[in-house]
Amino acid sequence: MFNIKMDMIQTVGLAVVILIIGRFLRTRVKIFETYCIPSPVIGGFLFAILNLVLRQTNLVIFEFDNTLQSFFMTLFFTSIGFNASWRLLKVGGRKVVLFLLSAIMLVVLQNIVAVSIGYATGINPLIALLTGSTAMTGGHGTAAAMAPIVEEMGYSGAKSVAIAAATFGLIAGSSLGGPLANRLIRRKNLEVKAEEIEEKHKNDEFLFNNSIKKLDGENFAKAFFIILLAMFIGSYLSIYINQFLKFPSYIGPMLIAAVFRNISDATTKVDLHYEEIHVLESVSLNLFLGMAMISLRLWELASLAGQLTLLLLAQALLAYVFIYFITFRVMGSNYDSAVLSAGHVGFGLGATPNGIANMQSVTDKYKYSHIAFFVMPIVGALFIDFFNVAIISGFLSFLAR
Repeated sequence: MFNIKMDMIQTVGLAVVILIIGRFLRTRVKIFETYCIPSPVIGGFLFAILNLVLRQTNLVIFEFDNTLQSFFMTLFFTSIGFNASWRLLKVGGRKVVLFLLSAIMLVVLQNIVAVSIGYATGINPLIALLTGSTAMTGGHGTAAAMAPIVEEMGYSGAKSVAIAAATFGLIAGSSLGGPLANRLIRRKNLEVKAEEIEEKHKNDEFLFNNSIKKLDGENFAKAFFIILLAMFIGSYLSIYINQFLKFPSYIGPMLIAAVFRNISDATTKVDLHYEEIHVLESVSLNLFLGMAMISLRLWELASLAGQLTLLLLAQALLAYVFIYFITFRVMGSNYDSAVLSAGHVGFGLGATPNGIANMQSVTDKYKYSHIAFFVMPIVGALFIDFFNVAIISGFLSFLAR
């Protein structure tokens, strides 16, 4: 058997190659675009399958140096911290707060259901937890970040379980959202009437600043330095926090980033260059997810296939029932809330783009919903990841005792 060892530069280089392949295939294969499957996941699964075949036939074993994966993972979650704006939450209004609370309730229930079924079926609760909000509401990014923490505790196969669950979630979220909204509209005889966004929000530049900003190298450098500064200070905060509770190492940097964001919101003298931070967030996500994908060990899934199927079906059922009976009612039991429910299915099981795609399919059939397309992206793209990671970390800390 031939052993191929890659250092950290070669590992990130291979991750870029599978990312390029994934992007190429996504533009050529319609199903990937339909279900919003991330490019690193497409290319990464192909490589993981190749790796499985080579290993099972005793031809090649790959060994990777994932040092940079940890760096890019922390960079990504620190960038997410800059989305946690208290001012933005207030400007978004009551519906944004209600929708966020509904999303947080689902996150908690996803983890309770995952851990409960894990205990009932004999799966370690830490492994089962990865099929909860980690993979569902969190998607591939959170799944790839949390799984190594569980593997470091001595539970092999965590990453394969988490990534498989996140991929299932993307497909389920895209498949169930539209039918759920359609069922609500027809069953409850909803009047297809969309509420307008309040005039004060339409004119608020803080939410709707659509001016095109030219990106430049100096601002990218400043944004990168700000993220690194948050990572530096936050690393010490993580050390302090972990004296009392076991949290992932990026919790501290993410909290410091949130502090920076809210200081910036309170004054016009501090520009954190959010556009550049969002670009760096996307780059770091693609790179760390790519490195996570190439190191998947699919052969570790075989022994968990039956229990994993039960866990994933339970998550799909939970999301459908919760959103049908709770989210819809909390958001007003009207047409806008039905469209929002489709969006919640999308990002509650997959990712924000899936939620937007679900809402688009519903409004294409009926009528555009200003409220839905106003509220869902604020919660799905900005706030829920911050709360989700904190909740998952709490569950991890409790279960690791």
